[in-house]
Amino acid sequence: MTDVSDALRDRIIPVFVVLPPRTLLMDVAGPVEVLRYANEFQDEVRFDLTYLSVGETQTTTIGLSLSGLTPLPDALPANAMVMICGGALAERGDAEPARERRLLAEWLRRVARDDMTLVSICSGALIAAQAGLFDGYQCTTHTDCISQLRRLSPLADVRDNRLFVEDRKRFSSAGISTGIDLLLHIVSGLTSPATAAHIAQTMVIYIRRAAKDPQISPWLSGRNHIHPSVHKAQDAIVADPSAEWSLERLARVAGLSERHLSRLFKDHAGVSVVDYINLMRVNLARDILTNSRLDMEAVAERCGFASARHMRRVWQQHHAQPPSSYRTLSS
Repeated sequence: MTDVSDALRDRIIPVFVVLPPRTLLMDVAGPVEVLRYANEFQDEVRFDLTYLSVGETQTTTIGLSLSGLTPLPDALPANAMVMICGGALAERGDAEPARERRLLAEWLRRVARDDMTLVSICSGALIAAQAGLFDGYQCTTHTDCISQLRRLSPLADVRDNRLFVEDRKRFSSAGISTGIDLLLHIVSGLTSPATAAHIAQTMVIYIRRAAKDPQISPWLSGRNHIHPSVHKAQDAIVADPSAEWSLERLARVAGLSERHLSRLFKDHAGVSVVDYINLMRVNLARDILTNSRLDMEAVAERCGFASARHMRRVWQQHHAQPPSSYRTLSS
């Protein structure tokens, strides 16, 4: 029988926040606030934060000093997440920041493990590149640092004009506010899309999507707003997409009249209530197709569609390829 303490440890993710010289404070505070709220809003996963630096104190670009920092450890625990924050690049002739960045890169190269998740914020990608941790991976950084990232990591597939990039256990972002976008994406995958949406709503952050950006979880579609009643209805649908969601039932959940909910939903989510329900059912169908061998009728039934034919008709509104080809690509 599994020990309770062992089960608890399995749910704890040790997060090591690396602070470079001349740290950009927003690259630390924004992403870490996402993790703090994640700990507050759910119990399935806990993010255990440790702040690392070469010394016990670190400077920031706004003149605020950070103290009580932990020295770089000799090894990392299993399944650690290392988040390298951005820092202003050294001025010409300023040797100390360059020395610290080199020490951080050498440390990363020594302690990197196969099960480690690497997260770089802004110019933090340059330190990871110095350590060789983006070789063979897609990555990105702030637009001002793209050319330097390519020089430091010629074996990496550097993507420009991207909010963030995910490639297996390597995550990188363009910096500043995009670190928040990236951590919302990571939290969505490790906990739930509903938790990420709740965090974004609390932080008054838009969950941004654009054609050239990597897709944030499709479960977060239509959540780029801050209206609490619409979020209540969306949370209920996401929790059980296959349920019989009549407008009357959702209006009771949201505490609104049916007409008012319909108008607000269109204004804030950008789609009708029916279209949103169908999109969530398509997302559920996609997940089931990826993780099972159920036939199409069984998938349709589990997702709340009237039939496999109905599911395919709705599916075609969101995917160019039919459900069967998606399964082939995912298997």
